[in-house]
Amino acid sequence: QGKILEKTGLCSQITFGRYVRQGRKLGVDPKLFIQDLQFNKVPVRVYQPKATSDGRRRGIIFFHGGGWVFGSLDTYEKVCRYISRESESVVVSVQYRLAPEHKYPAAYEDCLNATIHFMKNIELYGVDPTNVVVCGDSAGGNLAAAVSQTLAGRSDLPKLRAQILIYPGLQALDFNLPSYHQNRGVPLLFRERAAFFALQYLNGDALHMQEVLEGSHIPPDMRLKYRKWVSPDNIPEKFKVRGVKPLRPTDFIAEVYETVKRFCEPSLCPLLAEDAIVHQLPESFILTCEYDVLRDDGLLYKKRLEDNGVRVTWYHLEDGFHGIISLYDYCGFSFPAGKRGLDSVVNFLKSL
Repeated sequence: QGKILEKTGLCSQITFGRYVRQGRKLGVDPKLFIQDLQFNKVPVRVYQPKATSDGRRRGIIFFHGGGWVFGSLDTYEKVCRYISRESESVVVSVQYRLAPEHKYPAAYEDCLNATIHFMKNIELYGVDPTNVVVCGDSAGGNLAAAVSQTLAGRSDLPKLRAQILIYPGLQALDFNLPSYHQNRGVPLLFRERAAFFALQYLNGDALHMQEVLEGSHIPPDMRLKYRKWVSPDNIPEKFKVRGVKPLRPTDFIAEVYETVKRFCEPSLCPLLAEDAIVHQLPESFILTCEYDVLRDDGLLYKKRLEDNGVRVTWYHLEDGFHGIISLYDYCGFSFPAGKRGLDSVVNFLKSL
């Protein structure tokens, strides 16, 4: 429908997509105080349990998904309320600037600045400074991973207690990993759309999408350098049995690389961070879905973290698909796998 409207000149695909995903404001929650604020000029929504607490609470900074293009505080209202209620935590949901109007690094900078503001003013919210967690799904998982890496070396702030990455997108070097082929036509995220969103975030347009999908946007020497981290060889064999046909990248095109070379920056593609950063990262939770083009991004990052001595809790939804968490209690229904995934996040938080 979005493509049809765009071709007829009525509105863009992105405008239509935002309209259908905008969510709606909910009524008062009897168990939560909810207020809209600004943290360092970034809009946020803060959820605080009304029940009395014996001590200071856990703090969770949540970055929503939506391909850096869609999503809002309202879109993830039910998810954030659920996490806050069930884990008895203070949740801060961040409304970062969206692409293509605001290109990289706008979203990353908003998430980082909101997180730093929260950590510097943490006593105002009754939160334990040693128990702050960054969390996000999809593009939000990308942003949570990038923020976590940036804060890993900061000595002027409390250390993050954990990071929670829900089917995160973590690299844009290789759109031909097994999961990208196995699930290329599985809703809610098609293989082509994964590249489309990454390019919208990077450049504000989707030019050279075909070249990026084919792999001709990365120089051979750089591809070789990152192969130790971004390679089907690092994917467990059990995930390759379902119809994988590896493709050789097409010939490198230098002009394309010039337009997308920032894909090699870890704050955009966290899977490419050096070991010296990765080994400083906090305890991690990674959720992956079998029917998701981004499955292998999560599996590769899990291996990187474990190889660097970081404790990882991994939860895999065998019957899950991309975006399933965001559909929790959506229009009155939920997918059982999505509820299990959301509860796995809550259980991890309670274990900290």
